[in-house]
Amino acid sequence: MLTTQRSVSGSSQSPRSPSSQPYLSVSVTDPVKLGNGVQAYISYRVITKTNFPEYQGPEKIVIRRYSDFVWLRDRIFEKYKGVFIPPLPEKSAVEKFRFSAEFIEMRRQALDVFVNRIASHHELQQSEDLRTFLQADEETMERLRFHETGIFKKKPADLMQIFKDVQSKVSDVVLGKEKPVEESNPEYEKLKHYIFELENQLAEAQKHAYRLVKRHRELGQSLSDFGKAAKLLGACEGNALGKAFTELGAKSEVLSIRLQKEAHQLLMNFEEPLKDYVRAVQSIKATIAERANAFRQQCELAETIKLKEINLEKLMLTRSDRVGEAEHEYKELKAEGEEASRRFETMVRLMNEEIVRFQEQKTTDMGISFHEFAKGQARLANSIADAWRSLLPKLETCSSA
Repeated sequence: MLTTQRSVSGSSQSPRSPSSQPYLSVSVTDPVKLGNGVQAYISYRVITKTNFPEYQGPEKIVIRRYSDFVWLRDRIFEKYKGVFIPPLPEKSAVEKFRFSAEFIEMRRQALDVFVNRIASHHELQQSEDLRTFLQADEETMERLRFHETGIFKKKPADLMQIFKDVQSKVSDVVLGKEKPVEESNPEYEKLKHYIFELENQLAEAQKHAYRLVKRHRELGQSLSDFGKAAKLLGACEGNALGKAFTELGAKSEVLSIRLQKEAHQLLMNFEEPLKDYVRAVQSIKATIAERANAFRQQCELAETIKLKEINLEKLMLTRSDRVGEAEHEYKELKAEGEEASRRFETMVRLMNEEIVRFQEQKTTDMGISFHEFAKGQARLANSIADAWRSLLPKLETCSSA
């Protein structure tokens, strides 16, 4: 999904012109390291260009850090149930990688993709939190981050308790103490199977793409080392043989640079898109888990409503003075159950729409990535063949002398 479609109006029109097509374009640029040691972090310039009337103006520039992007992701995940929330890149905990130029650029590119996916999504682009993220000053964002509540801001002890509760639930199911409440929907089962299979296959493809990048880099380094050795050998020999060795060394060094460049292109345009789709599938799995929770909640409420209804009927038969109170509780619970059913139905509808959108986008993005990969490999193979071919006449002269 590294190729995002951004709707941009014609440059001859004013952003506020009524005849302009609606557009919202975001760029994440200029990463800068701030602070030292464990307090160090990267800040980014986020530039928004839009003609949406609810925004403050046609262009806004703000400074954001990674935790601000996390805040945005968490907010929309909580509010847009059923929508596949775009994934964020991982946060590296290894100091030597965290501030390398390559890692910073990969992070910047992934954050740019993340925010543009939200900005181009027909529902998410209406988010109030997105507007805040794109327009609020740094002090406001910092205040919002520290006041955030929910599972994403729970203390480690609280999270451990959540995991223990889940583990206990799983144990109950396994031991037969509690039967899992799950949807018996063939289409939904097919979707879950597809997503879990897709995650495995994408992860496998990404693993081998990583190995390809590593192989290109190692071959480039080996050619560089060989080139230096061949040039030194040429300096010892002199005459035609020495000149041939020197040219062989120089050509090896040129090819080394070419391989290192191709390795970088492979990383950014092939391995990273695959890794990004692995993250996207994991995000879809989180939505599937939310749907399972919504279905379970709906079923549990339905069971509770039945019990309340039976209890109310008993109270009415015995003319109990608690009838009024029980009737009120029953009505409240029934309204809550209806709301839970509406929430679940909305989630199902949104997920059906989202999976179609996801598959269409995946087809486009994977097509682009694999096409670029094949073109890059063809270019590399041709340049390597041309380089060695150009040396053959001189090396043949030396070998026949």
